[in-house]
Amino acid sequence: MQAISVQQPWAFTIARGAKPVSNQGLPTAYRGPLLIHASMRVDLTACDSPLVQAAGWDPSDPLAAIGAVIAVADLEGVCSAAASGGACDCGPWAAPGLHHWRLANVRALPRPIVALGRTDMWEPKPALVAEIKAMFSTAAAATAASVAGAVSDPHG
Repeated sequence: MQAISVQQPWAFTIARGAKPVSNQGLPTAYRGPLLIHASMRVDLTACDSPLVQAAGWDPSDPLAAIGAVIAVADLEGVCSAAASGGACDCGPWAAPGLHHWRLANVRALPRPIVALGRTDMWEPKPALVAEIKAMFSTAAAATAASVAGAVSDPHG
């Protein structure tokens, strides 16, 4: 598992599933699970972007946290066409002149986990990965119990 740090509100839009690309200066051969860490920096001008507003940007939302892991996504591919001056079909979130890391299956964490990030792709510590896995397991178990309770009570 790897991780990237992304400025807010961009991290929020990824965690909410609205932004399917992460604009990066370099490509990567890595494919697989990718933690989305909200960096300590906020792009204040981007907060007023129509795309960000349409994604539901809310500074009071836990996914708007800074200095924390807020989601996990699958890095499925990298489009480098725009980085070499070409055209691509990566959508409105794709910035010209950059590599577009294509993200899928985004899962927002039930709550942010405070962590130190880095400016390049980084490998999270095993304890952080274990905490995230435990958090998802607990959430899945609670959902399953809730569904089982609703199914077993026909009058509920």
